[in-house]
Amino acid sequence: MPATLFCSRRLPEAALTLAQGRATVTMAPEDRHLAPAELARHLATAEGLVCLLTDTVDDTLLAAAPRLRVIANVAVGFNNVDVAAATRRGVVVTNTPGVLTETTADFTWALLLAAARRVAEADAFTRAGQFKEWGLLLLLGGDVFGKTLGILGLGRIGLAVARRAHGFGMRILYHDAIRDPRAERELGVIYQDKDTVLREADFVTLHLPLLSETRHYIGGPELRAMKRTAYLVNAARGPIVDEAALVHALQEGWIAGAGLDVYEDEPRVHPGLLACRNAVLAPHIASASVETRHLMARIAVQNALAVLEGRRPANPVNPEVLERLSRPASAR
Repeated sequence: MPATLFCSRRLPEAALTLAQGRATVTMAPEDRHLAPAELARHLATAEGLVCLLTDTVDDTLLAAAPRLRVIANVAVGFNNVDVAAATRRGVVVTNTPGVLTETTADFTWALLLAAARRVAEADAFTRAGQFKEWGLLLLLGGDVFGKTLGILGLGRIGLAVARRAHGFGMRILYHDAIRDPRAERELGVIYQDKDTVLREADFVTLHLPLLSETRHYIGGPELRAMKRTAYLVNAARGPIVDEAALVHALQEGWIAGAGLDVYEDEPRVHPGLLACRNAVLAPHIASASVETRHLMARIAVQNALAVLEGRRPANPVNPEVLERLSRPASAR
């Protein structure tokens, strides 16, 4: 009898077809975010869950899903899942790393360039009919070529951002919990402590996972340390930045501007940010290319099906569960 798989949101057709061919698939009748009680009701008999980062999968939800064997998150990050609780309950958690690296790096640069060159302001200015004539001082922004880029978090996406910076002739500084000598040799990136990166960079981009130690990694003191002509770009996770402090920094001119794709309390955006013309704001779309989102969904489904069919998934977050399940019952 096919395993039962619940998808919290509608998937691209190819991924959905793949799932339906090998499992009994159910979805909510409407393509919208489900409240915790609704999600729990759908998971009462499900063996697998394909979910998004907007779905909170905590211990309470897991308790309401006694048959659940796998949680396949359609994302690289998995801070929306209580991995420790899933591990205790023998539920495998998977993600989709690697696939969105280049797309997210592209969008990081889109935000960086848009913030520096005031693209959103210029678009609104033009649409409002305010462009009456060319002016020497009209909407002056900041140069990118030849400047210093500071990367906080040199993982896959941070490295991809660094590679692109070479095309702009930039000096590249980075800070990470783990130093990367290979990247230093091959890409010419320079390791510095966090304070030095913030102090010297003209552009600071964030590529950190959301952990207890990275929450509000950028706050008032960090923003004060940056150049008044510098820009902050965040396409990682919203709570890495203290949003209230960022609003104050933008309003008071501590920094020149910001490019944001993520927010501290999504989908809510701090009203102060909405009023800041020197902030470029996007609705969490860094990975939103057709190719990448379709591939993310397909990988998540493949991960879920692997577990449900007794195989090892390609991207386990808690592989210790798989090791435990592979042992004879008498040894567990």
